[in-house]
Amino acid sequence: MSKFRFLTAGESHGMCLNAIIEGMPANITIDKTFINNDLARRQSGYGRGGRMQIETDKVLIKSGVRFGKTTGAPISIEVENKDWKNWTVPMSVDPVDMTDADVLELVNAKKITRVRPGHADLTGAIKYDQQDVRNILERSSARETAARVAVGGIAKCLLKEFDIEISSKVLNIAGKHTESEMKSAIDEAKEEGDTLGGCFEVRLKNVPVGLGSFVQWDRRLDGRLAQALMSIQAIKAVEVGAGVQVAELKGSQTHDEIFYENGEYFRKTNNAGGIEGGMTNGEDIVLRVYMKAIPTMKKPLQSVDIETKQPYTAHFERSDTCAVEACAVVGEAMAAVVIADAFLEKFGGDSLEEIKKNYKNG
Repeated sequence: MSKFRFLTAGESHGMCLNAIIEGMPANITIDKTFINNDLARRQSGYGRGGRMQIETDKVLIKSGVRFGKTTGAPISIEVENKDWKNWTVPMSVDPVDMTDADVLELVNAKKITRVRPGHADLTGAIKYDQQDVRNILERSSARETAARVAVGGIAKCLLKEFDIEISSKVLNIAGKHTESEMKSAIDEAKEEGDTLGGCFEVRLKNVPVGLGSFVQWDRRLDGRLAQALMSIQAIKAVEVGAGVQVAELKGSQTHDEIFYENGEYFRKTNNAGGIEGGMTNGEDIVLRVYMKAIPTMKKPLQSVDIETKQPYTAHFERSDTCAVEACAVVGEAMAAVVIADAFLEKFGGDSLEEIKKNYKNG
C-alpha cells in the first residue's frame, strides 16, 4: 500500500477544489508561502487564458497541521474557486426549480451538448449516461491540477528535509526551442484561434540510491513516475533519461559506465535518467513529458451535437492558447508525490526524527 497518497475532489466552476493527504509523518514543517508560490507558478506562463485573471490560488490547510508542523494525521486542503460566484445556480449542489424561467435560463446557458474532439466530453457522456456534457468537463478539466500542485507542495516540504530538489523547464513549444520562437508561435496560434502543445523536463537532484524496486512490476519507480505524469490532463508521452533515442543507439552508446572513487560509485553519463532496474541509482532523475495542444479552441473542429445528433462545430469555453509552462509545475508536483511515497517506503517512520535516523542508517 502507498505510504503517501491523496485524493482530490471538486469541479472547475464548483465552490472549491479539495484534497485529502494520507501518510505524511509528524513534525514536517509546512511552508504555505512555498506551496502558494507553486500555485502561482501554475497560473503563469505565456499563452494562459482569461481564467487566470479571475483566480488567485491560495492553499487553505484545514486539518493535519498544527503550529506549522504536521501531526501525523491526514491533511485536508482546499483551493477556492473565485469564479464560483458566477456559477452558483448552474453548478448548484442542491436541487433547483427548473419550472422557474430565470433558473432554467441560467442552467441552459451553461448546458453543453456539442462535444470537443480530444477531450473527455463524448466518451465521458456515454460512460456516465449524461445528456449535459457539463457534468463531464467540470471534473475532467485541468483546473483539478491546482489541487495536485498544492499536494505536491506538501510532498516537497518532506523532500526538502533531505535536500531533494525538484525543478522543471520548458524544452519546446510546437517544436520551437528558443524563447522568442516559442512566444511567436503562441502569438500566431492565438491569432488563428488555435492551440499549441510542447515538451518539458522535470529533474530531481540528490535522490538517494535504492528508491523503488525490481521485485514486482508495480514497484518499479520509472513505471510509477510515468503513470503519475501520464495522469496529467493532455499528457501523451513520457521519457526517462535518453528516452526514445535508445531505440537507435548501440548498447555501448546507451549504458552509463560505472566508476568508484573516494568511497562512492558514480557515472560520467546519465542516459538512464537516474533509474536502473526500476530503482534510483543516485544520479539525477531526468524526465521529459510531452503535452498535446489543448482541445478547447476558438477555431473549433467539426463534431456532433449529442442531443440532436446533427453535425456542429465543437463547443468553445474560455481556455488557454498554450499551458506547457504551467503543466511543467504540475509535473513537478506529481513527481514529488511519487518520490515522497518511494522515500517513505524505504526510510519511513511516524515522525521526521524517526525517518532521519532510518535515513542515516540506510
